[in-house]
Amino acid sequence: MDSKIIKIFIFLLIFFSNQNLSAVEFKGEFKQGSFILGKTEPDSNVSIDKKKVRVSKDGYFAFGLGRDRKNDVVIRVFKDGKLEVFEKKVFKREYKIQKIDGLAKKHVTPPPEVYERIKKDNILIGNARSIDTDYDFFKDKFIYPIDKYIITGVYGSQRILNGKPRRPHYGIDFHAPEGVVVKAMMDGEVTLAEKDMYFTGGTLIFDHGHGISTLYMHLKDINVEVGQKIKRGEIVGTLGQTGRATGPHLDIRLNWFDVKLDPMSILND
Repeated sequence: MDSKIIKIFIFLLIFFSNQNLSAVEFKGEFKQGSFILGKTEPDSNVSIDKKKVRVSKDGYFAFGLGRDRKNDVVIRVFKDGKLEVFEKKVFKREYKIQKIDGLAKKHVTPPPEVYERIKKDNILIGNARSIDTDYDFFKDKFIYPIDKYIITGVYGSQRILNGKPRRPHYGIDFHAPEGVVVKAMMDGEVTLAEKDMYFTGGTLIFDHGHGISTLYMHLKDINVEVGQKIKRGEIVGTLGQTGRATGPHLDIRLNWFDVKLDPMSILND
């Protein structure tokens, strides 16, 4: 066969093969607790497990996988009459379990007189986490909130107190001296700024767009207010031991709406 014809054949083969390649990309591990960043063609329609999600003008979208998720995740991308379906296996993680017995009841269960206060706090946090804006800050690199620290608590760990399983820990605890400055991990808007919540003390929530939010707990000082736009690296407060903290530390949380994710999946990407 003539070499020129062979070259044309190879070119056409590569060309048409490339037409079948998916225009959808994913960044992040498909395992329990992970944040996933997606990229597709602009103006695409995307759904995660039949839930429609926002797609930025540049084609970015985001979602997360819960701590105990067992089933695969199904992503559907529709563009110009063409539907692509991705079924991704979600891998299981092992979490640290700690058993502590012999504790006084007051150290295990809050007294009844604070239940109403806790309920109001939870409503405020839930409302902030439900915000769905078109910000696309989530697509950029997040930074650590403090410079020098010791990690004393990890995502997914759980305590069994006096034989009763407690709620898992859904954040990362950074131990450092009280008063250390705390920085914004990413650009965003302040959606909650409370100085004295029962469990979390000085508390901040930042919206980074598309239902992705970060929460900072146990702050001593808060330097920002609701509605304020902040930049990555900006000082937003100082580390403390407010709320139900037994020592100075910063507890960071990451959410996709009400799905609680591992903050390390945005810090170590």
